[in-house]
Order: sequence, then structure tokens, then C-alpha cells
Amino acid sequence: MMGRLKSDQGQLFYEFDLSDAIPEDHLVRKIDAALDLSWLRSELAPHYSSMGRPSIDPELMIRMLVVGYVFAIRSERLLCREVQVNLAYRCKLGIEDAIPDHSAFSRA
Repeated sequence: MMGRLKSDQGQLFYEFDLSDAIPEDHLVRKIDAALDLSWLRSELAPHYSSMGRPSIDPELMIRMLVVGYVFAIRSERLLCREVQVNLAYRCKLGIEDAIPDHSAFSRA
């Protein structure tokens, strides 16, 4: 009997752990274990204003750039697209978190 894909209604809730989707031996896991950016926020704090819109997390931007360098992603547009579609590149982002716009890298 031929099976059929059920497309009646989309699933309302998902139980998904992003870390389960990334293999244990993936290079991104090794980078994450070796890269400690806990000092970054306190170092950059004097350069940010106390009022206005909140910025993109500088740690996220650095992590995304490291992923771009390691995996030879040459443009910020392509980097943002790859982070959007490749779960392993999400750099501490959740599955529903927004990806920064490519122009944020140029301004930073």
C-alpha cells in the first residue's frame, strides 16, 4: 500500500532540542568548547550607550564571524543565510531566535 504524507494540519507544539540535532564530533561543538567569550561583554560595555535600542549581542556576532571564518563563508549575507538554514551554525541561538541582519556586521 502506498503511503501518503499527512498534511491536514501543522503540528501545534514541538519538542525539539537543538543540541540533539548536532553530532557530538561536529567542529562547531569543539569551537564552542574552546572559545570563552565571557570577558567580552564587560570589555565592550563602555562603548555602548545606556539608552536607545538594544544592540545585537556582541558575543553572538563574534561567534557567527568565527563560524564564517572556519567554514570559509566569505560574505555576511551568506553567513546570515547559512546560520538560518544550518542548525549547527546557530551559535547559542535557539531554534526560534531571529538571525541578525547582514548589515549589522558592516556597521559594527
